[in-house]
Amino acid sequence: MALRLMFWRKEAEDVSGEKHKRPGLISDFILGSQDGLVNVLGVILGVAIASQDFRIILAGGLAATFAESISMGAVAYTSTIARREFYLAELEREKREMQTVPEQEKQEVRDILTRWNVPVEEIEGIMNHIVKKPQAWLEIMMAHELNLEPVEKSQAGRSALLVGVAAIVGSVIPLVPFLFAGNDILKGILTSVLASGVMLFLIGWYKAKMTVGRPARSGAQMLLIGISSALAGFGVAYLVSGGAGA
Repeated sequence: MALRLMFWRKEAEDVSGEKHKRPGLISDFILGSQDGLVNVLGVILGVAIASQDFRIILAGGLAATFAESISMGAVAYTSTIARREFYLAELEREKREMQTVPEQEKQEVRDILTRWNVPVEEIEGIMNHIVKKPQAWLEIMMAHELNLEPVEKSQAGRSALLVGVAAIVGSVIPLVPFLFAGNDILKGILTSVLASGVMLFLIGWYKAKMTVGRPARSGAQMLLIGISSALAGFGVAYLVSGGAGA
């Protein structure tokens, strides 16, 4: 029974209709929102210190927002396509090896079963059962020898859209406080950093809730990394503006 469950797990999940979390969507959201927020925060802090002009801060923030979202979306699209093409290339190579060097591929199945702590006396029987089902054999090799997951063709578009939208959402967070600060640039800077810090903490908290880990610790890590990165960008802008002023 355990063996049947192992090999027909995917079919059973499809029949039951059980829903599972999709790590790709979570990682895309975190990638876009965190990157957009951190980059735009660094830009507008540097511009705020250098110019002290609300219009320039707004223009720089909006320019960074849309440039960042388009760039991140494009990167998500091309990287997903590249992963899909790599997976398909490895899939074809694995199919050829199952035909041309079957004994080598059978040994790799034995190695996988050994790694799973399958009793030695059961390995040969399970291996023979697997190789009688080419699709199961192929999927096991792709997932457990090469550690690769299939990438759907439509996934590239979904990933690009999610990353791009998440980047816009993240980018808006540090920019909004300046809309309410008026001519008080210092107030805008402080509230922007505060709002960004809260958002970064919530992103880290959400990541831990959707995956594994301690939400508070994950939020603190995201906050520390994000604010440190933004302040690094701000520091460069501050030094450059100071040099120019000198």
